[in-house]
Amino acid sequence: MSTRTLPLLFINLGGEMLYILDQRLRAQNIPADKAKKVSTVPAWIEEDRKRVMNDIITTMFNKKFLEELFKPQELYSKKALRTVFDRLAHASIMRLNQASMDKLYDLMTMAFKYQVLLCPRPKDILLVSFNHMDAIKDFVKDTPSILSQVDETYQQLIEMYTPLSNGEFQLIRQTLLIFFQDMHIRVSIFLKDKVQNSNGRFVLPTNGPVPRGTQIPGLIRIFSCSGEELTRLQFNNGGNYSSALREGSFEMFGNRITKLGTNMYSVSRPVETHMSGTSKSSAQHTKVNSAPNPLAKEELNLLARLMGGLEVQKPGSTDTGFRVNLFATDEEEEEALISRPNELSYGVISIQATKDQQANAELTKIMGEFTESGDPSSSASSKGDDLLAMMDGL
Repeated sequence: MSTRTLPLLFINLGGEMLYILDQRLRAQNIPADKAKKVSTVPAWIEEDRKRVMNDIITTMFNKKFLEELFKPQELYSKKALRTVFDRLAHASIMRLNQASMDKLYDLMTMAFKYQVLLCPRPKDILLVSFNHMDAIKDFVKDTPSILSQVDETYQQLIEMYTPLSNGEFQLIRQTLLIFFQDMHIRVSIFLKDKVQNSNGRFVLPTNGPVPRGTQIPGLIRIFSCSGEELTRLQFNNGGNYSSALREGSFEMFGNRITKLGTNMYSVSRPVETHMSGTSKSSAQHTKVNSAPNPLAKEELNLLARLMGGLEVQKPGSTDTGFRVNLFATDEEEEEALISRPNELSYGVISIQATKDQQANAELTKIMGEFTESGDPSSSASSKGDDLLAMMDGL
């Protein structure tokens, strides 16, 4: 496992989340009675969309938060990471139903999983990350203070990742694929483009440019001990490959060449998720193993530190907030919420996490209460896993 994977996972998933929310905020019709400060609904919608995007990006690139994120560390559980994105998605006046949040997270993870699978070289994951960063910069181009936050992170990515060797990027790619390996959620965009099968597994192409630094497959050359070429054998490579494209830019400004990581929702098209197999939930991949999690305490401590930098802006007396629906209708959202699996339904533990020491002390105390129960199969395991999900109440 690579200890440098978490920042790339967070930034790429965060970029996909912003793409989806931007598309839904543009498409959703806000009732006229919510337009209090302007005379027309479209003007209020655009103003509010910018506010939501700015608030989320400000929180996402909070300096204290990123300091913790960029520390070398192993990836934590899916539930722990989901908790962070639950908190991040509600960092503005926008509110998501739990079913819509499930759908949002499914879309985020499947999009980035597909991008990782399609990267010609492991190092191209960095180009995908830069495409997401370029788009995020465009979202806040009219807000210099937030843009400077994004630029600082951009520079940090360049300094940390561009010197890495191909082997280190291969380890990062393997770590990401391990994280995504049990996620097979069907997405309508991928199904319609025939890049995903009905079982949720992706179809990898057998055509297009080969990775830079490699040759088109189809030729076997046999050499003597002295290095002299003896014979050549041709074989059918089974695909339609072409020569590699030129190198994408790894600088802050430049042509990335690859389209992976760009906004696939910029063209109006549905972004539905579908149920795989016999399961009734689009979030079935988040089912938690009943075995005790040896990293539970470390995950809780990580979340306490991360949440210290994630200050959710609560709607005040003048801002009642508004709900965003990622489904076509309210009825579809309600149906998805009813069929939501029990393991994703949880209460809330209110823990003040604005100070790291206080939060860590509270979490350690809670961990001590259930790890001493003596019944890991029925108590420690379930409480530890449930507590990770409850952390979105911080």
